[in-house]
Amino acid sequence: MDSPYIEWSPAMELGHATVDRQHKQLFDLAASLVQDADHLRVMRTLATLSEYVVVHFRDEEQLLADIGYPGLEAHKQAHDAFRNRLARLYGNAGGMSLDSIAAEVRQLVNDWLANHILVADREYAAYLPA
Repeated sequence: MDSPYIEWSPAMELGHATVDRQHKQLFDLAASLVQDADHLRVMRTLATLSEYVVVHFRDEEQLLADIGYPGLEAHKQAHDAFRNRLARLYGNAGGMSLDSIAAEVRQLVNDWLANHILVADREYAAYLPA
């Protein structure tokens, strides 16, 4: 499972310690899939990633509600789409090769998550208290 991942960088920070820490943890969990050469460990890590996505999105959505972010509903819809893609991957992963799982996770992290943080999350950063 040798796949390049976008790594977390300070350029992705939004200036909110909890959100930034959680975003970094999502990248760390995804990157750990590359190191797992055992299908059972990959499935466990994928389950952990799925559970952590639920926690992070719940926390982020609550933060957005608390600050009165006007784009909250659209943001929730984007989160729902990601959760659904990750759930489908987890449901199908038992019958997939490790390389196929890595490719799917890479696409989710590199294409969706990084873009979401750099674009959609950056939009609410202006609403965060200083």
